Amino acid sequence: MKQPCVFLFRFLWVSVFLWFPAPAPAADPTPGTIVLKAARLFDGKSKALITNGVVIVQGDKITDAGSNLPIPAGAQVIDLGDATLSPGFMDAHTHVTFDFTGNFRERRLKGLETNVSEQALMAIPNVRAAVEAGFTTVRDLGSRFEGSRDFVDVSLRNAIANGIVVGPRMLVATYGIGATGGHFDDTAGFRDFLFGHEPDYSDGIADGPDAIRKAVRFQVKNGADVIKAAVSGGVLSMTDEVDTPQFTAAEMAALVDETHRLRKKIAVHCHGDQAAREAIEAGVDSIEHGSFLKPETLQLMKTKGTFLVPTLMASEWIMAKIEAYPSVLQAKAKAATAARTEMFRNAVKLGVKIGFGTDAAVYPHGQNAKEFKLMVDLGMAPIEALRAGTSVDAELFGLAQKVGTLEKGKLADIVAMPGDPTTDITATERVSFVMKEGKIVKNMAKP
Repeated sequence: MKQPCVFLFRFLWVSVFLWFPAPAPAADPTPGTIVLKAARLFDGKSKALITNGVVIVQGDKITDAGSNLPIPAGAQVIDLGDATLSPGFMDAHTHVTFDFTGNFRERRLKGLETNVSEQALMAIPNVRAAVEAGFTTVRDLGSRFEGSRDFVDVSLRNAIANGIVVGPRMLVATYGIGATGGHFDDTAGFRDFLFGHEPDYSDGIADGPDAIRKAVRFQVKNGADVIKAAVSGGVLSMTDEVDTPQFTAAEMAALVDETHRLRKKIAVHCHGDQAAREAIEAGVDSIEHGSFLKPETLQLMKTKGTFLVPTLMASEWIMAKIEAYPSVLQAKAKAATAARTEMFRNAVKLGVKIGFGTDAAVYPHGQNAKEFKLMVDLGMAPIEALRAGTSVDAELFGLAQKVGTLEKGKLADIVAMPGDPTTDITATERVSFVMKEGKIVKNMAKP
């Protein structure tokens, strides 16, 4: 007799629920939104800073950036105070898997004694130091270990991208391509066949157009984002002159054609003027170092749109520790450093596209930002130096659609530095806040 009553009660209860549903919880209009505020903002492209800077971040993207923007309801606000917000810095020329800072001969021997797996682990603090210094994107231009087929830079890049290791976004070049006996031939200066074989395309060493094409293809096959080649002698190589050409015109043409055919960019190590002219005519994307470039060659770079990456920090460090290098390297370093000052001043005057690159590894990792002051000391306006380390490098890397400026839709790579870097460029060396893709890597701001 009670069963029909139970059914009736349940029917009435469900009916009430359907007609008068429980109110929905209040929606958060801006879930996960972070707002960064600071006294000033450099957007990466303008000729001046703006005051009362605000950057709004949701997820891994910037949703807005500007002056005195309204704060979305429910957002987490981080007020960085008397600081300047900027796009994450970029370094176009690093070697994060290496450390060349000690005694040259001791380092050379240690490189032969240390297991490659150990050397890979030793690179982890290097990338951590770089990103904590504010460098959220770097190009690693060459990583090879004699007698090993490991691609440590590719593995490190992937580990960072997958969140296993904390570090900057990396574009890697695997093994740099060079000529037999040239700057990238690590067997030069050792007894012949000490390592059991003559290096070939699989080591990045190639002679003749066909072999160079094969070397380019091999690097791309194994994960290269960018191709690096040495087309003139170098400072830290024992058996070549610093400014001599190391590729023929035909080899240079093959190098550029094959790289661009595979839709990669080509960065060339080059100190010498003749090699640079031939490389620029062939269509390389950037000249790295460029110590002995003459005004006529710099003008050709401007006409062709070729980038200059001057790596001033490298020669600065070497000259400060010059006695730690063999006498033959000392002579080359002194000549290159003496020439680079006038070259850089001329490049600035002529309006050559100048990117920011340091040759990290020649000096201790994490000191990359000291390059800014060196650029300014040699005649570059502070705001242009900041542009070199942000939007100009983004263009050189082919990443301008994703990074390099603070604007809607870009990845949230953001740094903050104390004070005004346009009046004291060394502020770049004291980065207090780092965000990469919306994740805070470093925050020294007072609560």
